Amino acid sequence: MIMKKRALVSVSDKTGVVDFCKGLVENGFEIISTGGTAKALTEAGIKVIGISDITGFPECLDGRVKTLHPNVHAGLLAMRSNEEHMAQLEKLNINTIDIVCVNLYPFKATLAKGADFAECIENIDIGGPTMIRAAAKNYQDVAVIVDPKDYEVVLTELANGGVSLQTKKYLQYKVFAHTAVYDSLISNYLASQLGITYPDSVTFAYEKAQDMRYGENPQQSAVFYNEQFIRPGSLSSAKQLWGKELSYNNINDANGALELLKEFGNTPAVVACKHANPCGVGTGESIYEAYMRAYTSDPVSVFGGILAINGTVDAATATEINKIFIEIVMAPSYTEEALQILQSKKNIRLLQIENISARREETAFDMKKVYGGLLVQKYDESLIKGEDYSLFNTKASVEKSILPSGKEKTVYGCGVVTDRAPTKEEIEAMLFAWKVVKHTKSNAIVIGKEGRTTGIGMGQTNRIWAAQQAIAHAGEESKGSVMASDAFFPFPDCVEECVKAGITAIIQPGGSIQDRASVEACNKANIAMVFVGDRHFKH
Repeated sequence: MIMKKRALVSVSDKTGVVDFCKGLVENGFEIISTGGTAKALTEAGIKVIGISDITGFPECLDGRVKTLHPNVHAGLLAMRSNEEHMAQLEKLNINTIDIVCVNLYPFKATLAKGADFAECIENIDIGGPTMIRAAAKNYQDVAVIVDPKDYEVVLTELANGGVSLQTKKYLQYKVFAHTAVYDSLISNYLASQLGITYPDSVTFAYEKAQDMRYGENPQQSAVFYNEQFIRPGSLSSAKQLWGKELSYNNINDANGALELLKEFGNTPAVVACKHANPCGVGTGESIYEAYMRAYTSDPVSVFGGILAINGTVDAATATEINKIFIEIVMAPSYTEEALQILQSKKNIRLLQIENISARREETAFDMKKVYGGLLVQKYDESLIKGEDYSLFNTKASVEKSILPSGKEKTVYGCGVVTDRAPTKEEIEAMLFAWKVVKHTKSNAIVIGKEGRTTGIGMGQTNRIWAAQQAIAHAGEESKGSVMASDAFFPFPDCVEECVKAGITAIIQPGGSIQDRASVEACNKANIAMVFVGDRHFKH
């Protein structure tokens, strides 16, 4: 039996498949095909052998069973160097298949359009993965293509005598990468349908977006991967309008600014970020006012920083931005005049992110890689416990308890814990500062007033240092400001610093054994203090 050169072609993504098959025919291949692919090739004038002509069995069960047949899989898996394999093919009158070109049912696209469960299940491919895995296992004899980008190299090598072993091994790798991603999408979807948040085993699928010039430091290599589904309002959805490509640190720092910006919804807001920490945040009646407040919060640190803006950047704002060096500006839109002004700076990067204020989706996870493992958690989406904003005007409950040591502990509920309640202006300032401290590295202290930060202390190994850092940055602006702390005060020393600085109100979670000492220190200085329950550690 003389073996004919045959290629099996069955693709859901038909990009370039007609030209590819024409090239295969020119290189002496017969084309076996199925369903819609066979129809497209026939209409293009390419002679096709139907899959039923190979199997001797009709497609059945609405096309669920087409290629699952020994005449197909024996032709794929037979090792050409194995005389016994080849003798069996001849005895069974089965021809080898030398090229497989298959990409799978569009499960990802089906999910993306919001299809119901039944339609999603129907778009789980069975025969396709079986064929390409079989072909990839027999890589030394079969070239298997799952990506239209590889058509050209295969045709080029065929024209030069045959597909090289190195290319076949590369194509083999792509098959198993392809099926791994495909199966991860299916398993994660099925877990979500069952309400399983943290499965016993999990695989996350990402696609390479770009190679980085280097990582966090020049001696480190790096790459940026996008999630399989581009989430609205994310850096993955950004369109770069100007400037050189983003670096590893650019993306990491920009994400910090972007996450904080989302706290402000549609209120005009500007976040200035440095090393993934906010250095100046402002809100206002306009984007221009918000920018000026953010800039004046810390005009030194904002130099070389990143700006996240939740409204249209106009000419006036662009003019102010251009007065200093800024690495990146992110905004949902820019006026034409603003773009012209900003593009006069060679080294600035301009990103357009539609729906920049979009909140994170329920299916999003916060993940941190550690050596040998992965930490996975839900994002911190709360602001205050139970989102009960009435607590700013409610006296907190007070209970006494006895510690194992025999000492008495005063336990406060959520609400106003001091004799003096905060004013309306102080409440607004506390909520503003609380949003900022939530996105500042622990230990974190934020001082603010009038829709702007005045001082930020972050990343310190104890809270008093963070408070002193924030107060030092604020200087005279501390007077009349409020303070937010991402976790409770372990000692009254932070309150004592507030008294010296002229801070008038404090917002914190509460929950320390020493809460009573801090409350008494506030009462003595006529400072209002509110406990809100939820802490916001950020590491």
